[in-house]
Amino acid sequence: MKRTFMCIDLKSFFASCECIDRGLDPFKTPLVVASTTQGQGALTLAITPCLKKKGIKSRGRLYEIPKDIKYMIVDPRMKLYQQKSKDVINVYLDFVDSKDLHIYSIDECFLDVTSYLKYYNKTDIELAEEILKTVEEKTGLTANCGIGPNMLLAKVAMDREAKLYKNGIAKWTMEDVEKKLWKITPLSDMWGIGPAMQKKLNTLGMYTIGDVANHSKEDLKKRYGVMGVELWRNCNGLDDSIISDLKVPPKEKSFSHSQMLHKDYFRANIGILVDEMVEVVCTRLRASNYDCQLIGFGLGYNKYVTGGFYHSRKLDAPTRNPKEISKICHQLIEDYYDGSAIRKIMISVGKLSKNDSIQLNLFSDYEKEVKDEKLNHSIDFVKNKFGKNSLVKASALLEDSTIMERNEKIGGHHE
Repeated sequence: MKRTFMCIDLKSFFASCECIDRGLDPFKTPLVVASTTQGQGALTLAITPCLKKKGIKSRGRLYEIPKDIKYMIVDPRMKLYQQKSKDVINVYLDFVDSKDLHIYSIDECFLDVTSYLKYYNKTDIELAEEILKTVEEKTGLTANCGIGPNMLLAKVAMDREAKLYKNGIAKWTMEDVEKKLWKITPLSDMWGIGPAMQKKLNTLGMYTIGDVANHSKEDLKKRYGVMGVELWRNCNGLDDSIISDLKVPPKEKSFSHSQMLHKDYFRANIGILVDEMVEVVCTRLRASNYDCQLIGFGLGYNKYVTGGFYHSRKLDAPTRNPKEISKICHQLIEDYYDGSAIRKIMISVGKLSKNDSIQLNLFSDYEKEVKDEKLNHSIDFVKNKFGKNSLVKASALLEDSTIMERNEKIGGHHE
C-alpha cells in the first residue's frame, strides 16, 4: 500500500516558547535559553531564529557568541515547553487519529496521513500547509514539515530541505533517493548515522550516502550484522516501519534495567555505566536460563534539555553474551546520541527463549563462548554466596562507576 507520512518539527522550540510567552516575535528578538547561574560557560539550549540569521549556533556556549551581538538570556522552563507541546499535539489530533500520530520528541512528530488526503480532499502539500497554519494560529509557533512515502524520507526531507522554502515544506519521493539522498555528505548528516559509524565507513572508502547505498549489502551485514542491513536499506530510501507498529504494547516477557544518574554524563564516561548495566541484565538472563534476541537501549537527557532516544536492534541469533549486547548498546549511542548531558540510561532485552539448545554460528568461536559462559556462572556463584561487591571489575573503582553503590542499595551480601 502506498503511504504518505509527514514529519513536523517546531522551529527553535524552547526559544520560541519563551518569546511567545513574553509577547515577543522570535524572528525579531535575540533571545538565548541557558542557565543564568552558570555564567558565560553555560550551554545555549536554544536560540531564536533572529540569532540564527546572524550565524549563531544553538548548543554552543555563551562565551562563543560574539561580544558585539546583544541578546537576552532566560532560564529554561520545562513546564512551559511541555504545555506548548501538548497544545501543538492537540492541533495534530484535530487532523488525524491518535493511532496515526507518533510523538518523536517534545518538538517533533510523525503523522501518517495516508487515509486523510481523500477525506479532506487535499493534496499532501495542501494538508501540510493547513496543519502548519493552524499550529501557528493556535499556538504562535512555526514549524517545518517533510513529506515522504515512508517515515525515513519524510524525516530527511524535513531535516535537509524544508527550511529552504517559504512555506517550510519539502516533499521527497523514491525518485529523489538518487538525486538528493545519495548526494548527502558527510555521512553523519544523514539521520541515523553517527560520527563513529561515519569514520568506519570512511575507512572503507564510503563518503556519500550513495557510496553506502551502492556498497555490497552482504559485506555490510558481515561487518555490522542486522545494523548493516538496516544501514544499506536506509541509504536506499527503504523503510517499512509504520506508526501503528510503534504503538503495539510488548506481549512477550522481557527484562529491563534503568538508572537515574546523580550527575551529568557524556560520551566520554557513559560507556562504563552501560557495560555495568549490561552485566546486571545478563546476570538475570543466566539466572532464569534465558537468551535474548532483541536489545533495547535508550538515554534520557537532563532537565534543561529533556528528550533523549530509545531504539532497539534484533539479533541474528539468541544470546546472553555481555560483550555482544554491550556492542549493540554502544552502536545505538553512536547512531542516536546528540551530545547532550545524560541523566538516565535504559536497557531492555526481549524475544526471550530458553537456553535449552545450542545455536551454532559459523562465524563464532564456540569453544570460547562455552568457556566465557562457565566463567560467568562461576562469577554468579561467588556473588550470590559472598555478596555482589565481593567480586567486581577493576573499573568499578573508577570515579564514574556506580555499580558498587547500587549493589549496596539492593543488598550487597547473601548467605
